Amino acid sequence: MDNTTFAREATAFFGDEDPAIAYNRVWFNVMRAHRKFLPDISRALKAEGISDPIWYEILLEVARAGDDGQPMAELEAKLFVAQYTLSRHVGRMLEKGLIKRTYISDGRRKQVLFLTDQGLGMHNRIWPGYMSAIQKELSGLMTTDEAYALSKLMIKLLS
Repeated sequence: MDNTTFAREATAFFGDEDPAIAYNRVWFNVMRAHRKFLPDISRALKAEGISDPIWYEILLEVARAGDDGQPMAELEAKLFVAQYTLSRHVGRMLEKGLIKRTYISDGRRKQVLFLTDQGLGMHNRIWPGYMSAIQKELSGLMTTDEAYALSKLMIKLLS
């Protein structure tokens, strides 16, 4: 099915007079999907010692940065998180001993994050439970082909 046929069928399915309403439908459904799946997936992560799903992403990005560390400003951009929200999560992770923060005096007082011994490899230990929780929530609702198609569209939205 080509995109024009698909769009025509979708417009008929929803009954929208204005096809531009499709963008609003995307927004509200993305928000609802987030609210629907977040509680159960968060519970699975809490069982692994992670207070919030974003902690996994922070641990992963700091690990990927390696010995150079992960600058906070770059992390904000990668994760699409406001500075104050990221700072709050980083503060909690510092308290738990998962990461450490250093300051670089370059006129802007840049913050750089590093994993502690406790945080080192934690994302790898958490991943099996996290992956299982995500798959449990989504696998009965879509095929793998649909999951890949949706992932491609979501990546396009984040570009």
